[in-house]
Amino acid sequence: MVEGTDSEITILLERWRSGEKEARDALIPLVYRRLHQLAAGLLRGERANHTLSPTAVVHEAYMRLQKANVPWQDRGHFLAVASREMRRVLVDHARARQREKRGGDLQRVSFTSVDRVQGEEYDLVRLLDLEAALEKLAAIDPRKTEMVDLVLFGGLTMEEAASQLGVSVATLNRDWRFSRAFLQHEMKEAKT
Repeated sequence: MVEGTDSEITILLERWRSGEKEARDALIPLVYRRLHQLAAGLLRGERANHTLSPTAVVHEAYMRLQKANVPWQDRGHFLAVASREMRRVLVDHARARQREKRGGDLQRVSFTSVDRVQGEEYDLVRLLDLEAALEKLAAIDPRKTEMVDLVLFGGLTMEEAASQLGVSVATLNRDWRFSRAFLQHEMKEAKT
């Protein structure tokens, strides 16, 4: 499987946005490996016998993306939206499992595998608690939530995320520190 260059991917996204289904079909082989890596990272902190595989998460997210009417901008935007959809797949799966178990065996995800920026180890946290904390952050500052999606779930570097959001790297670093502290606080509160 070959990975496409940023410009190839951006051109295909523009063509997809203008309604070319062939461009959408040509895009997937170029980004599949990256999407699979992101899904594997999201699942790394899950329990060993998780019923979803990275491939299943990517495929489900892809099906959702096909139905979405997104004004694609570039590779970074695509990866951010795709990673958000993959996270939603896991959250939906966790909610369904929680309903089945009547509140038991919540899904867990680890920040360790995806927090490349600071390199700190985080304890395992429940995926549903993380989702609730992200929803609270979105109510306060949607840009910070988008930044978390880009960096934590989308795998973008701080420089790529800053460019995507149209802010300086220094601003993004401040946002990252705030967001990380906010999410840790909210998840700690959820445990008590």
